[in-house]
Amino acid sequence: MIKKISDNRNESSSSAEGTRMFTHFREDLLASIVVFLVALPLCIGIAVAVGVSPARALLTGIIGGLVVGFFAGSPLQVSGPAAGLFVIVADLLAKGEQSFLAKASSGEALAQEEAITYSLMVLGTSVFLAGLLQIVAGKMRLGQWFRAVSPAVIKGMLAGIGILIFLSQFHVMLDHAAMWKCEKAHGGLQYLATIPEAIIKCFSSDTSANHHLAAITGLITIACIVCWPMVAPRRLKLMPAALVGITVATIFASVAGLEIQMLDVPANMFEETTLPTSLTWFQLLFDPLVITGAIVIALVASAETLLCATAVDQLHTGERTNYDKELMAQGLGNILCGLIGALPMTGVIVRSSANVNSGAKSRLSAILHGGWLLLFVAALPFVLEYIPRAALGALLVHIGIKLINPKQIRQLWQTSKSEVAIYAATLGVIVCDDLLVGVVVGIMLSAAKLLYRFSHLELELRNVGNATHLQMHGAATFLRLPSMAQKLDEVPDSTELHVDFEHLSYIDHACLDLLMNWAKQHEQTGGKLILDWESLHGRFSADPSVEAKVALGNSPPIAPPLPQTPYDAGQTLV
Repeated sequence: MIKKISDNRNESSSSAEGTRMFTHFREDLLASIVVFLVALPLCIGIAVAVGVSPARALLTGIIGGLVVGFFAGSPLQVSGPAAGLFVIVADLLAKGEQSFLAKASSGEALAQEEAITYSLMVLGTSVFLAGLLQIVAGKMRLGQWFRAVSPAVIKGMLAGIGILIFLSQFHVMLDHAAMWKCEKAHGGLQYLATIPEAIIKCFSSDTSANHHLAAITGLITIACIVCWPMVAPRRLKLMPAALVGITVATIFASVAGLEIQMLDVPANMFEETTLPTSLTWFQLLFDPLVITGAIVIALVASAETLLCATAVDQLHTGERTNYDKELMAQGLGNILCGLIGALPMTGVIVRSSANVNSGAKSRLSAILHGGWLLLFVAALPFVLEYIPRAALGALLVHIGIKLINPKQIRQLWQTSKSEVAIYAATLGVIVCDDLLVGVVVGIMLSAAKLLYRFSHLELELRNVGNATHLQMHGAATFLRLPSMAQKLDEVPDSTELHVDFEHLSYIDHACLDLLMNWAKQHEQTGGKLILDWESLHGRFSADPSVEAKVALGNSPPIAPPLPQTPYDAGQTLV
């Protein structure tokens, strides 16, 4: 009976949600077109950045709309391939290819194409496992925990990814192949080392490679992206700047007849899939490279998705995000992407904010945008052949600069200088070495800072008139009991001791118990202990019925005004 009632409620809830989806059909339809126009160049640009066919990114966008959009826990969030995963995917593909070639070197020589196919299988298996991990995490209700990362680490990670995108796509914008000048260099330092050479080639008298023409195309793209929001007529404000930049650059290259590299697109986009084979997948499921890649993709994609969902919630007043449901929907999407060899997906703030700002009211907008992408892939793939690679590189260069966002450094500096240090360390390790290593370094530094704050206590005794004052700075926990006991032993007998809690962030029961026990002994010498309750306000809640022995760990960091007690501020307790 109970089950039947529950089933009826679920059915009525589903039908009610289905009805709500079409309540604002006109608004959602218009918003979906805008989101489609935003997603199209971004999907293609990310595919070019990673070094795979645009079909693999567009298929991710289609799944993110038609599948994830339907099951999402954040109705107005739009999912698809994200620039934040560019570094992970590119590194995984490169390592997969190297692993295959290393195994082949001991036996028969294998073609480079087979190595590329193997690396795509590595990527697909990793994305599949990452999706499974996300579903398990959602089932275990771990959605909120993925948000428990220091803002300095998240901002440092995004800035590091932004720098890597900028450094790598700068070469694409100039149609330049980045040849490694220093084999000891890692990460973004390899791309940085050859940037001067790429710039010099643009001014070279040898115009056979036409780097200067690619650079002009890229600069036109960036100029359009930056200037369009400022000069666009009111009726065309909804037209995405990225689409305008790519369109203008494409028209310019076609009309001028520029001999630069264009996008290479297969005749049938759906052929660009890497379906699993039982033997290969069984072997890859236990490959350390695949397992590591799956964990990294799951962690970064989940954190980016849920942070994006939080930001989307701040943009509208409608339904709030169900984080566990969103995590499971993303997991389902990544499982499907892994099965067909598409790029991994996350919630994307650029598309999501465009969705909200365009007037979307329900999940129908995200679903429809996936339908528009599917229609484009099926009917108009040949249009992509006219797009210059330099324009897509310029689009990613602009995205990289926006991810760096120097304003964040100023905000972190105003909050805490140590946060800037964590931000810089995370960013530096990501750029110079590896994304996962950088994030781990940032988390460890955040944990070390937290441990320091909750274990650091400064004690100072001062004589003021006939009384002695004990000032406490930091957190008084059981870890600091020895130093507190030593400082209290320095208080002369028959002295009135005032304990100042004004600069204390936290005090636990062990430390307060030490003060009470010391006070009883000190009273026998004719001394007194005076606690200033007003300065202690907010550190713990006082209950007069238990005298001064208060359990401090149950109080919030900022408590409401203390209730009226028999002890006035400054009253002698012992």
